[in-house]
Amino acid sequence: MQTDLNKSQTRMNLMRAFAGECQSRQRYYQAALIAQQQKLIGLERMFRFTAEQEERHAMVFWKLMKDAAGQTVDVTAGYPADVFEDIGQLLDASQKEEEKEHVVVYPDFARIADDEGFTEAARKFRAIAEIEKEHGTRFAYYAGLYREGRLFRSDDTQQRWICLNCGHIHVGSEPPQECPVCSAEQGYFIREAEAAFTSCEVTGK
Repeated sequence: MQTDLNKSQTRMNLMRAFAGECQSRQRYYQAALIAQQQKLIGLERMFRFTAEQEERHAMVFWKLMKDAAGQTVDVTAGYPADVFEDIGQLLDASQKEEEKEHVVVYPDFARIADDEGFTEAARKFRAIAEIEKEHGTRFAYYAGLYREGRLFRSDDTQQRWICLNCGHIHVGSEPPQECPVCSAEQGYFIREAEAAFTSCEVTGK
């Protein structure tokens, strides 16, 4: 039997999740601005890409609260104050928070939702937990490249790099300091495999 949403712990958890995703979105937009200032355009785009997904997560949780419409839901929760200027710290902190949501927060919210009879909410908590796992992997990957000085360096002399400004492909262990096509700085280059839509192939008619 389903608990009345307005008397449930799930209502509180949905509001916590909504607030948390909104904050994640804003933290990643702030991180994107810092990456942009440091001319790391690939990282800027990555942070913005992730921020947009967090915004969509927030809306998923918001819509599940329609039975609480018109009410004020008071919640107490802790959220990270990751006010860093260092990109490495921002990546590490982001990875840590995503892991917490994947391993602890959303699985616990899903368990409670199941117990209270909110199967759809439980399903969404679990599904978004899996997405947060991918976000954490993404942040850890770029943190590793950044820390090891490999954002623009590869051991593969046939590495393909793409300019995010014009689409030029460069092959080599490092991208050029300046794109030979559009003159964008090196910070616009990422490995081609990391870019959206670059694996598209016509496989049949």
